[in-house]
Amino acid sequence: MPDGPVLRITGVRKQYNALRPLRLNDLVVAPGERVAISGLDAGAAEVFVNLVTGASVPDEGDVLVEGRSTSAIADGDQWLASLDRFGIVSPRAILLDASTLLQNLAMPLTLRIDPVPEDAAAAATALAREAGIDAAYLDRPVAGLPASAQMRAHLVRAVMLGPALLILEHPTAKLGQGEGKSFGEDVARVAGARSLATVIISEDPDFSEAAASRRLTLHAASGDLKPQRRSFFRLPFS
Repeated sequence: MPDGPVLRITGVRKQYNALRPLRLNDLVVAPGERVAISGLDAGAAEVFVNLVTGASVPDEGDVLVEGRSTSAIADGDQWLASLDRFGIVSPRAILLDASTLLQNLAMPLTLRIDPVPEDAAAAATALAREAGIDAAYLDRPVAGLPASAQMRAHLVRAVMLGPALLILEHPTAKLGQGEGKSFGEDVARVAGARSLATVIISEDPDFSEAAASRRLTLHAASGDLKPQRRSFFRLPFS
């Protein structure tokens, strides 16, 4: 593990297509820590992910990943190389609908997926099991699978190559009611087994409670992050 934080954000302001800029005053994510943040809608979450991965740079402030500022990335080649540090789980990510789930899971390991080489198939199958994917789904086309299996597929692909930082962007947005908790438990198990620093952007309290070791709420007007307390009561629409 690195000695310092995997992610440090200080004094960040970023204008985007919204009434106010994204403000984030201070966030530190240590190695192995799983931090859930609420208070970012879909647009703000996308801006956040772009800032952390270096796809965009802040108007003010600094984003450091493993001690290096994203503003120091000199060109497109350096940026593409830097993406290996991240595993991203998002409904915006793409799976190949006509390919089987196993083929999709093996793609980070090999370009030969018809058939999938035995070593890649074994690695993908083992991680799929760990992520809570029913083995019966592996030989089925992705297009016919439930959203819960597809999101777990994104989780498998995100961690397959051992990233430094796992980022989940509203991962339960397409899941059915009540599915968030079990997915959160799977995320906690997979990330915890690898001591992965993890940032979770979510408005699903059941998912966040199950997945995260620390939960925060972003106050958009100020940019402050405040700790969340455990919720024992749920409104019907939460």
